[in-house]
Amino acid sequence: MASYRGHLAFSSLLGGAYAGLAAWHWQMDWGPVLLGAGFTTLGGLLPDLDSDSSLPVREVFGLAAAATPVLLVRRVLSHGFTTEQTLVLLSGVYLLVRYGARALLGRLTVHRGMFHSIPAMLIAGLLVLIVYQGPALPIRLYLAGGVMLGYLSHLVLDELCSVDLLGTRPRLKKHAGSPLKLFSSSWPATLLTYGLLAWLVYLVHLEFDQAATGRRETFWSVFFGRN
Repeated sequence: MASYRGHLAFSSLLGGAYAGLAAWHWQMDWGPVLLGAGFTTLGGLLPDLDSDSSLPVREVFGLAAAATPVLLVRRVLSHGFTTEQTLVLLSGVYLLVRYGARALLGRLTVHRGMFHSIPAMLIAGLLVLIVYQGPALPIRLYLAGGVMLGYLSHLVLDELCSVDLLGTRPRLKKHAGSPLKLFSSSWPATLLTYGLLAWLVYLVHLEFDQAATGRRETFWSVFFGRN
């Protein structure tokens, strides 16, 4: 399994390449370009949320807690909240992710469980797509794609490190194959993961379908109680 610093270095390089592609080929503005690079880097660290080591957990939760309000700010403002109310809500989101989610995941997850899986990668991308209300769909897709690209880089790097090159011929270590899995040995964890994935797919379909028909009654308007 690759180290935390190894994942950070690899996802940072990947984020730079992804940003370069967006600037050169898709001709995006520097703001979304650099934000996409940052989200790709963050995506490369997200699977370590279930890590047994305190350093990766502390660092990744800190980054995730800071990134979540950034994604939410447009959506919260679009529901008519004042600047002061928005600051209060986003501060609450930061504290919830930084401390509440950390405590919850510490109790519910095991290292290299369903957090290290393809469905978890899709969940991370869908969350960005749902939470961020950008001015243009290509930018939302670009940011969601960056998170998934970084997440996938973590899984692939762990898979490559699962090959034991010592000895007369290469062989797979006992945990080989686990980072790129679709299922885990725990059926409750697997069912919960796929249930969350299905729910997020439904929310994305609901929002984009309602946007196409001009309706404003979305999941978020119901949640905030405003149109």
